[in-house]
Amino acid sequence: MTSNEQEPQRKPERRKRSGWLSRSSPLRRFGRWVIFCCLVLIAIFCGGFLWFANEVTSLKAPDGVKADAIVVLTGGYQRIDQAAGLLRDGAGKRLLISGAHPSATPSQIRKTTQVSANLFSCCVDIGYDAIDTIGNANEIIRWIHDHDYRSVLVVTSNYHMLRSLHELRRRDAETKFIPYPVINSDLARKAWFTDPDAMRIMLAEYGKMAAAMVRDWAGMTQGSGLRTDEDDTTPKDN
Repeated sequence: MTSNEQEPQRKPERRKRSGWLSRSSPLRRFGRWVIFCCLVLIAIFCGGFLWFANEVTSLKAPDGVKADAIVVLTGGYQRIDQAAGLLRDGAGKRLLISGAHPSATPSQIRKTTQVSANLFSCCVDIGYDAIDTIGNANEIIRWIHDHDYRSVLVVTSNYHMLRSLHELRRRDAETKFIPYPVINSDLARKAWFTDPDAMRIMLAEYGKMAAAMVRDWAGMTQGSGLRTDEDDTTPKDN
């Protein structure tokens, strides 16, 4: 046998990548770290959304509940109708409609509530200052402190309730806020997640809720959510 036949065949050696493309390069390590962080954030976001969706869809209006007062965060006449019904039933002594549109007069609002003129004039206040949920909270807390209430029914849509309570309790830990959710019909169905509109509402509201929690955790400053004096266009009945 020749010497060539006796020698075992050698496998071709792979060229090891060096520099920025090697497995131990800083670029590769940074890329793996970024991917890992993204996966963790996605998992946290998805887990948080599942918790949020479960909490929202589990909310139910309590029966026979009573409090010192009632507040409703505007965003649809269905909310105002529900709050007005609670006032008529004696669930609270007084009602605040927070965040009313500047163009809506008290007479127009009263006609949509089906509340008698006497009850409306004596026991309903309308807030025109709030322009968002933060403004609603500030307007409501100011009203609560002015009247020295200790327990308050909070009326708003079920998907908006968690963020509303978060903003209210953040500003006032002493008052007892009792949720009275207005059930969104799209979210009342068991398979609401198959409805694009319902999913869009839930994702948008969850994003706002998550942003509010991150804001508070980071100690970030925020606006008052209230109209300035220059923007005061509160309508008056003639």
